[in-house]
Amino acid sequence: MIKSIISIYKSIGVGGLLAMVGSRLVAKKARCFPLCMKLVSNGVGLEIGGPSSLFNKRRILPIYPIINSLDNCNFADCTIWEGTISSGNTFQYDKHRPLGRQYISEATNLKQIKSETYDFILSSHVLEHIANPLSALFEWIRVLKEEGVLVLILPHREGTFDHKRKVTDLSHLIKDYEQETKKSDLSHLPEILDLHDLQKDPGAESAVLFKKRSENNFVNRCLHHHVFITSLAVEIVHHLNLQILGVEAVLPFHIIIIAKKIKTGDLPLNDKFFGNDAEYRRISPFVSDKQSLNQENS
Repeated sequence: MIKSIISIYKSIGVGGLLAMVGSRLVAKKARCFPLCMKLVSNGVGLEIGGPSSLFNKRRILPIYPIINSLDNCNFADCTIWEGTISSGNTFQYDKHRPLGRQYISEATNLKQIKSETYDFILSSHVLEHIANPLSALFEWIRVLKEEGVLVLILPHREGTFDHKRKVTDLSHLIKDYEQETKKSDLSHLPEILDLHDLQKDPGAESAVLFKKRSENNFVNRCLHHHVFITSLAVEIVHHLNLQILGVEAVLPFHIIIIAKKIKTGDLPLNDKFFGNDAEYRRISPFVSDKQSLNQENS
């Protein structure tokens, strides 16, 4: 528990931590939880990163208590968030559930896992730490069964220390994929050092220590390479040819996307998630989500 609190504090700061504690006391689930529960409750899943507190009982998306089994992939056997871990049947995501298999592997290369192995994939606040997000997502989709479900949670720009940075364009992510941007990439570092809000990231301690940590990102993976709002998340998932099932933005800084892998050759029907009248825009707590597309792109 203490390790989990420390890792959250380092990632989101005092304000974010207090908001998360408050949300736990209120026990308000995301609107999309019933849909998510229906889709994953009987399945065998893989989580990328984690375990995530957001999937625990009494949190906004309490998936862990309702699933059959869950394996995990983490990029190293020692991380800032989880401490020391080991491969094998060691992944504990819920004390009342059986241990899952722990893989030690890059999220962009799940070569240990056969294609179409899992019924669902979970990822909470991981994609922003990956220099080539589309490369990772295509690999996750590879190991997902046809009709399998992706539950993706991303940080919304407005609620994080990225709020001074420009939102990433989908075209930039496509370029990263086409150019095979490597995990060691630091091309966003100058912008991050200039615009990162240290007051929202007290775990960074000081500008000097934050710079040092950031320059060592290949080891610690703390950087947010890219900056997200909800409409970008929708664009990304549609670009992957997934059928979007649900979109929700949740305070203090979460974007939740639920999507399904469709049959090869089929096209997703995602029109209702685009445009100024998309439902997520109406109910989102974030200003940028409520803006028109013209305002977003200006």
